[in-house]
Amino acid sequence: MSAVIAKFAGYLKTDMMREDDFSRLELDLKGCRRNYRYFRSLLEPTTKLLVLVKANAYGHGAVEFAAMMQRQGADYLAVAYPVEGLELRENGISLPIIVLTAGTDFFPEIIRTRMEPSIPNLEALEAFCGHLRDTGLTDYPVHIKLDTGMHRLGFMTSEIPALVEFLKKHPEVKVRSMFSHLCVAEDPEQDAFTQAQFDLFGQNTQTIIDGIGYQPMRHILNSAGIERFPQYQYDMVRLGIGIYGISALPGVQLAPVASLKCKVLQVKRLREGDTVGYGRWGKAGVGTVIATIPVGYADGIDRHLGRGRASFSVNGHRVPTIGNICMDMCMLDVTGVDVKVGDTVTVFGTDPTVSELADILGTIPYEILASIPRRIERIVVR
Repeated sequence: MSAVIAKFAGYLKTDMMREDDFSRLELDLKGCRRNYRYFRSLLEPTTKLLVLVKANAYGHGAVEFAAMMQRQGADYLAVAYPVEGLELRENGISLPIIVLTAGTDFFPEIIRTRMEPSIPNLEALEAFCGHLRDTGLTDYPVHIKLDTGMHRLGFMTSEIPALVEFLKKHPEVKVRSMFSHLCVAEDPEQDAFTQAQFDLFGQNTQTIIDGIGYQPMRHILNSAGIERFPQYQYDMVRLGIGIYGISALPGVQLAPVASLKCKVLQVKRLREGDTVGYGRWGKAGVGTVIATIPVGYADGIDRHLGRGRASFSVNGHRVPTIGNICMDMCMLDVTGVDVKVGDTVTVFGTDPTVSELADILGTIPYEILASIPRRIERIVVR
């Protein structure tokens, strides 16, 4: 039974199934390298680069993508939760890993696997030091999160003096970095707010440096910040959505790393007046031909992309959805297009792009990418 579960967890692939039988998320290694070089070119040679691989690497596949970044030369990785970092460690990822939402329940596992927690408040810092005392460790690296305006997690300015006093008295930890998160770095109309964040970050980090007597790394830039405010790169930057192919600047064409593809399961010619799918929302006209593909809302294909609102690409043609998106399948109107069973359909990639689908849904590309479940196999294309 354990072998079966292991194979199921490994994206459902078994020895009886061919790669071509699957819906798949293709990861373009060349495109990833291109994006990495672009962001690296905006930085000083000494600036470290942290790559975010949280939420299954924004849906791209955490283990696959972390391995790519390790080979590419990233300095740090960051995950949201300890379980995400544990998966990377269990799959041979040796880069330093920051756990951005470390909580307090998994501190022993974090210490055992030499991950490095983000610390947003004194309660978490006290709890972590308690675990370190039990192990006899000192100078364990931690990353201090500062709240400069996001008001999500992090030390407020009024809490800095107490933080400094605690750090001076507890040799169990050593601050590896101090960081904060920009709210609107991509929006020029709110640059005054972003500048205020930079100013507060500079003031608060200097207070900490003066108080503890040494200088940890500092980082505040996200992907949009790297592109728009490279003068604030400090010692390290955090590259998230940018490495996956989304730029904050108009006219910058990054490479879409992920392409969601699948095979046509069946082609049907309908009679005029026939209906398609749940609710009978699809209506066939004269000569309507439909193709069914094996992706649905359980695969991240939002139901609001149905009923012709979105179109996918097959054999060089864009074909619209018809009827409602089902859980595991959806139907396309391929009337007038030469399509047969086994043909490849691109749901998103270069045509259409994930940004195009996001615009249809009134959301951001992050949400679509992060919605692609693990049952979709990730394949690195070199």
